[in-house]
Amino acid sequence: MIERWLAVAREVRDALVSGQPVVALESTLISHGLPYPSNLEVARASEQAVRDTGAIPATVAIRDGRVLVGLAAAELEGLATAPEGSVMKASRPTLARAVARVGWAATTVSATMIAAHAAGIRVFATGGIGGVHRGALAPSAGDSARPATLDISSDLEELARTPMAVVCAGPKAILDVPATLEYLETRGVPVVTIGQADLPGFYARSSGIRSPLTAGTLEDAAWIVGVQLSLGLGGVLLCVPVPEDAALPGEAARDAVDRAVEDAEANRIEGPGLTPWLLARVAELTNGASLRANTALIVNNARVAGRLAAKLAR
Repeated sequence: MIERWLAVAREVRDALVSGQPVVALESTLISHGLPYPSNLEVARASEQAVRDTGAIPATVAIRDGRVLVGLAAAELEGLATAPEGSVMKASRPTLARAVARVGWAATTVSATMIAAHAAGIRVFATGGIGGVHRGALAPSAGDSARPATLDISSDLEELARTPMAVVCAGPKAILDVPATLEYLETRGVPVVTIGQADLPGFYARSSGIRSPLTAGTLEDAAWIVGVQLSLGLGGVLLCVPVPEDAALPGEAARDAVDRAVEDAEANRIEGPGLTPWLLARVAELTNGASLRANTALIVNNARVAGRLAAKLAR
């Protein structure tokens, strides 16, 4: 059982025992998503955003054979400043390898959900979930010689099997969003957007795609989450648009993503390195505007998750 490998921080453990709200936070954005010192600043800001709601943050990472649920300030800084290439990315398929090695490993959505659920946490905040990559289900456009990649994130399967509320800004914009929604529907995962009819577009407030489900307020969303978890039906995805003052115009965001995907195909970028490459390329094409939107939505999602956890605790 994973509990054998868990090291839950005292503050997190005490909060869970006393019924206080707790929010899990992933660590891949620290090691693979943002450059230093932005990664550390955003990690600290996310934890503070959770605290400001009265909840306790629990950033999850792996170090020297222990799955850490809640990082001390020194540990957070150590992960953020670890030498490039030394931090492994841990998802469900690679979790055992990450625990079996010496050194740091950062947890993706799926690995964070596994660890947080084992510790007894019900709410998790991230930036955007992984999903079905473009070209995963059919040959890439204009290149029929290349087969479908079947590149589908394990995040989607984890949402189907692990009972937890995941707060995000929607699937990452670099993905095949309609196919990702179809996959989630097939696996029985409710996708609920808070406060608007359209699914958020990650960098943009709207993806131009109707959300499968909507909740007018956070209170409405909390009722849905509470019933979903009590029914034992697996996870629920709560989508929150990026703050308006940091959002990219929808067309500009889509154009940058489309061009980045074309560049990735031209350069034969595939596998685990594809997502960070695409995110970095989009940042270049938008002169850093996508990076500002990304950091803003990460902190905002943490704040919303804290409020959600507080409502569920009550």
